[in-house]
Amino acid sequence: MVKVLIALTSYNESFYEDGSKTGVFISEALEPFLEFFEKGYDITFASETGKFGYDDHSLTDHFLKGKLLEVYNDKNSAFNKAIAQIKKASDLLDTDFDVFFAAGGHGTIFDFPKATDLKKIAAKTWENGKVVSALCHGPAIFENLNLSNGEPLIKGRKITGFTDIGEEQLGLGNLIKKSNLSTVAQVAEREGAEYVAPNGPWDNFTVTDGNLVTGVNPQSAIDTAKKIAAVVESAST
Repeated sequence: MVKVLIALTSYNESFYEDGSKTGVFISEALEPFLEFFEKGYDITFASETGKFGYDDHSLTDHFLKGKLLEVYNDKNSAFNKAIAQIKKASDLLDTDFDVFFAAGGHGTIFDFPKATDLKKIAAKTWENGKVVSALCHGPAIFENLNLSNGEPLIKGRKITGFTDIGEEQLGLGNLIKKSNLSTVAQVAEREGAEYVAPNGPWDNFTVTDGNLVTGVNPQSAIDTAKKIAAVVESAST
């Protein structure tokens, strides 16, 4: 059975100018979960601390509606049961995964760069020849994520992730600078990767470079999961 780790941010503090909190952008965890679940994959949620909270903005009816809202409201849904069993990353260091998937939300840019145990799992997954992937702000995990040879995991590779233009359009560019945080494009440049931008910041857009799969925004969640599954299945044939 294909084993998937969905990595979530632990950061769930006030961030936006309206005082609301950032955290896990729910659709970026929920939509990939549903794709993987339908394929019969074994899915584990983890964060660096074993805790998480949702981004307040991601719970609005703009993003959470229809089937997603039904699953979220059903306490007995497979998603809610799985995420309630979220693990601390340090408890999974001896577990092998076929997929490491970093979900997004602005919370990731606070804690993923320092999430040493999640990074160990990602590096191990990659060096085992398996899939490493990230969505939206999830590529923050690649900051200082080095392999056993000391080289950055994404060095010389193509990735995408939430755009700097998108940050400006949301009015968050200056806030990120003031907090001394990095955008995905900055992480890519620092780690020696090629950042590939979509035509527009809200386009459905993914990049696959071998076993590395990245997506740019919430609109890309389903396609990112589908691309991950395609890489997994091509490896097993």
